Amino acid sequence: MRKWFARLAALGVALLVAGQGTTAALAQEPAAGKKIIRVGATQSMDSMNPFLAVRLISTSIHRWMYGFLTVPDSKTLAPSPDLAESWSTSEDGLTWTFKIRQAKWSDGQPITAEDAAWTFNKMMTDDAAKTANGPAVENFESVTANGQDLIIKLKAPQASMLDNPVPIMPKHVWEKVTDMANYDAEVYPTVSSGPYFAVEHKKDQYVKLQANPNYWRGKPKIDELQVIFYDNPQAAIAGLKNGDIDLLGRMSPPEFEAIQNDPNIVAWNQQGRRSAYLQINHGATTSDGKPVGDGHPALKDQKVRQALHYAIDKQKLVDEVQNGLAKPADGSIVPPMYQDFFWEATGDTKVTYDPAKANQILDDAGYKKGPDGIRTMPDGKRKLEFRFSIHTDTPIEDKLAEYLTGFFKEIGISLTTKKLDSSKFTEETGVTGLFDIAISGWSVNPDPEEVLATHLCSRRPSPTGEGGGTESFYCDETFEKLYKEQQKELDRAKRAEIIKKMQERLYTDAPIIAIYYTNDLEGYRKDRIASITPIPEDNGILYGGSSYWPFYTVEAVETSASGASSEGGSSTGVILGVVGGVVVIALAGFLLSRRRKSTADERE
Repeated sequence: MRKWFARLAALGVALLVAGQGTTAALAQEPAAGKKIIRVGATQSMDSMNPFLAVRLISTSIHRWMYGFLTVPDSKTLAPSPDLAESWSTSEDGLTWTFKIRQAKWSDGQPITAEDAAWTFNKMMTDDAAKTANGPAVENFESVTANGQDLIIKLKAPQASMLDNPVPIMPKHVWEKVTDMANYDAEVYPTVSSGPYFAVEHKKDQYVKLQANPNYWRGKPKIDELQVIFYDNPQAAIAGLKNGDIDLLGRMSPPEFEAIQNDPNIVAWNQQGRRSAYLQINHGATTSDGKPVGDGHPALKDQKVRQALHYAIDKQKLVDEVQNGLAKPADGSIVPPMYQDFFWEATGDTKVTYDPAKANQILDDAGYKKGPDGIRTMPDGKRKLEFRFSIHTDTPIEDKLAEYLTGFFKEIGISLTTKKLDSSKFTEETGVTGLFDIAISGWSVNPDPEEVLATHLCSRRPSPTGEGGGTESFYCDETFEKLYKEQQKELDRAKRAEIIKKMQERLYTDAPIIAIYYTNDLEGYRKDRIASITPIPEDNGILYGGSSYWPFYTVEAVETSASGASSEGGSSTGVILGVVGGVVVIALAGFLLSRRRKSTADERE
């Protein structure tokens, strides 16, 4: 099966390459010796306005354009200076003072604490400005500027203050915006403080960024960074193989295997920042505690959830569903690349693949098998027949469903697959509770507070059905207490220990079951990119990382006699992912818009 998927992916690429004549092309002006790098993405910008943009590609591009108070350190991922060159906090943890560095916007105007204060106050007073990162200012009491000092007063201590996900915007430009909800920010060149500023955007086609000569670290080593949007992953792979783009990230295993033997491409396979898990409907309720949805009552029983956990052969899922390109999750939802916060079960706490133990747990709890081998509730009135909700057109999720169906059959539980489009999936698994078990996952930030917060009581949907950003409908007193403790703990090591206890609680109570941590699968052309530094620098991520670092450090191959390398693409120009008459299998790894209302990094 694994070879079949790889051959199918390769065939799709071959068909797309053969069909390049029918591919729409965007004619490029002569590069005139410019050093240009082109990045492919199977998702387009939803908005050039950082207050409104919620897609992964949008927030990545904005991260390359704008500065933040802090940025993850390129080696350790710990918070390090960005626009704030230093900071201090009061003894009670309620007042933070950030010293804004002396630097310039791309238009030459000075960057001040007033810019940062205006940005945060706009979010605190304008509902539209909260669209992308509203939770980041929920705990702010007031924000003021005094010279180059930015002073933030909090309602309660907040240890994650140094991981604020909000880009700082230039007050002298953005204070003129009167209708934030409808402002698309299509004014070029943009005024930016990061490594690049935008000079052109064509919806669903591309974004062009130019190097910022005023960037405080120094101008990037390339002149222009282009992001090309494709309709599907196979077209993007074809673009990479053809040389129409120079780098492509977030591939699925079959897509990745399609480029591994290409002599012109460096196949990048490292630890990722994403965890995949099963969301269990253990009794969905709204934020006021009223039941919602139609989850199977057996899943309210912790023993049933634990039995499901013991029935899953995670190593087999890694080997045969993820083609070995993942790590089994023997802990919770923070992936191992975040060493400070990663927790892994040991000893008696660790759940291993043990169907005999799973069967014994269910036997002891009174769930007896019927003549057909399917168990029933202890009162005998309902069979243990569960639905498994997955996304449409995702072969890897189909394959996962096949394996889980087999695993659960061994313990007397029936599983049927329910396919949903992205918006319906979000609604049923995050608001209406119309599911039993669902596939889920999260791209985790260096500070894991936000992904942990998706399991708080307050993240359940409101009584009127408005989504609060829950990942599990979880509401647990122990978990809530630990969350509040870590919020107030400013000692990083002590806080990490509390966060590990939170993960252990999720692991043992099992409102979710982590199954594996997917690898970061990418590829770039060695004839276009001379060097690029991942984040973290030791075997980290390129595209989709939590910082601008890879695309600030990227260097283009020196111009050849023909000038092709400096132009960073083929003479036919930038291809768009619209291919007529070619059947494309859309594999997992397709970048979708975010599934939950959350901070800028949590996107599918």
